[in-house]
Amino acid sequence: MKPLQNDSLIPLYHQLKERLKTSIDDGQWKPGDKIPSENQLMKEYSVSRNTAKKAIEELVQDGLLYRLQGKGTFVAKPKLQQSLMGLYSFSKVFKEKGLVPKDIVIEIKEVKPSYEIITELQLAEEENVIEMKRLRCVDDEPYVLESSFFPKRVVPDISLLKRVGEISLYDLLEEGLNVVVTRAKEAFEPVLIRSEESEYLQTKEGNPALLLERIAYGSDGVPVEFCRSIVRGDRCRFYTELT
Repeated sequence: MKPLQNDSLIPLYHQLKERLKTSIDDGQWKPGDKIPSENQLMKEYSVSRNTAKKAIEELVQDGLLYRLQGKGTFVAKPKLQQSLMGLYSFSKVFKEKGLVPKDIVIEIKEVKPSYEIITELQLAEEENVIEMKRLRCVDDEPYVLESSFFPKRVVPDISLLKRVGEISLYDLLEEGLNVVVTRAKEAFEPVLIRSEESEYLQTKEGNPALLLERIAYGSDGVPVEFCRSIVRGDRCRFYTELT
């Protein structure tokens, strides 16, 4: 094993981090494997405890490792990667990756919309919306906490939404209500997971996440859904291609 370079301009913790990352990328360590302890890394690479600890902490923050109190540090599942080049459905993305998606509908109710929702959905005065809150899971692990808002005129019978999970939302809108989503506008921003969200997503409060806000349009160009999603940063990664 090639030793770390003490005289390099690259900090030792970063050199060690890259060594550990290579072990993951090369498949030497697989998801669920326990990695060497800080003490083992200190001996193996002749580094201080602070160096070993910082290298591990950064890999945990990057979502490549996770800690279990009293048990050690383990290799995390690889992040789900999704292109932003076109309209996508989480359910279909999960299936295409060979994963087993599961939607847990938390609640469906009629509510008065906020000013933001009125604006984004181009609602008439005094028009209510239907809110559907659901948890998007993969292999029973929560990935996304999502709230969708629909004009009541689009979804007059809210009981129809109870079928979400059996069928994807956009397929349900098309088959059950003849509403075809043809395009969407989406905005992203980094956020930290809040207390209530952490309970649903089974991750720590303060962990990184992405806030996704989507406006979906029907074939007539009129907005049919405003969706706000909290996506776990340790489980999902989005990318685009530039030419």
